[in-house]
Amino acid sequence: MKMEEGVSRRDLIKTLGVGGLALGLTSLGHGAQTEEKKSSLPKSQIGYKEGAFVLPPLSYAYDALEPHIDAQTMKLHHDKHHAGYVKGANKALKNLADIASGQGDASLVKHWARELAFHGSGHAMHLIFWNNMKPGGSELKGALADALVADFGSIDGFKNLFLGASQSVEGSGWGILGYEHVSGRLVVIQAEKHQDHTVQGISPLLVVDVWEHAYYLKYQNRRGDYIKAFMNVINWDDVANRYAQASRLSVA
Repeated sequence: MKMEEGVSRRDLIKTLGVGGLALGLTSLGHGAQTEEKKSSLPKSQIGYKEGAFVLPPLSYAYDALEPHIDAQTMKLHHDKHHAGYVKGANKALKNLADIASGQGDASLVKHWARELAFHGSGHAMHLIFWNNMKPGGSELKGALADALVADFGSIDGFKNLFLGASQSVEGSGWGILGYEHVSGRLVVIQAEKHQDHTVQGISPLLVVDVWEHAYYLKYQNRRGDYIKAFMNVINWDDVANRYAQASRLSVA
């Protein structure tokens, strides 16, 4: 694909900043135990390599989160659903790059921007989701725990809000603990699909996928039970690292 001088896929992502895609690009694959991380690539590039979005392998076995999240769900979720978002994001990125270089149909820019918002945000959120979990979970402590108490009154207060927000997402979407850069505080929000009802200027720190494909094989329609099970496998070390990174950034 030919592109005019100065126009690249990376530039295109930065310029568009569409939908919830921007929420995850600063910390796409933080914590992933992949060959990419061992190389000289920056952490923000783990989900994007050599001009295309890529699907990193999980850093743990499919059955490592049992009994809370089953192996069959993990395999389908990662290998099929997440892979589908990667494919869709790359297709959108290619078509937008063609339009930017004058080779594509400019009347379709709105369509492809929406496709990038949906699939790109799905890719970004899943990269965070996988790394937000680890076998057996980890301890919530330190600066993150202090911030949760300061901003929600107590750890239990945060958990009640996070569980309630995640369970009450209308249709498919996500429950999100994020850092809001303008106020400098932690907030709990919902996202419908991957990119709707998000708040610009928030970095997601902890996300739970409440699309039915994330839990239906084991929990059927018991979304609340699945979210409670998810709380047992949270990698709080990963969340704390994201908090430390996000709190150093400013939108000003």
